[in-house]
Amino acid sequence: MKNTFIRGFILFFLLGVLSVSCNAAGSKADEKNSTAAAEEAYLVTFVELGSVRCIPCKMMQPIMKEIEKDYAGQVKVVFHDVWTPEGEPFAVSYKIRVIPTQVFLDQDGEEYFRHEGFFPKDELVKVLKQKGVK
Repeated sequence: MKNTFIRGFILFFLLGVLSVSCNAAGSKADEKNSTAAAEEAYLVTFVELGSVRCIPCKMMQPIMKEIEKDYAGQVKVVFHDVWTPEGEPFAVSYKIRVIPTQVFLDQDGEEYFRHEGFFPKDELVKVLKQKGVK
């Protein structure tokens, strides 16, 4: 009787784990698909990797806001503070060497340009226009 109870408990436990695992995988796939669909609407994703405590990074903040405003619907602006626990993984995944670093992704999410250091707005706009931003 104990043996049957233990087998039943193990079976119940494994089915529960499998169910949670499948739901999590489906949820991640749905999240990835919705993110991909949302990013397809943008010609360029401009990723700024820096910190709110870095002087050149602070100088980039108004430029990022202007780009976001001037090119709404065409350019998605993303900022990651790489000196925080939340932002640090992005420093690793983008393999940055210095901050600020600007990474430009095309409509397919592929990097097409990268710049290190302060990036003046007029030069930044030239990079955006390479992918049809008007």
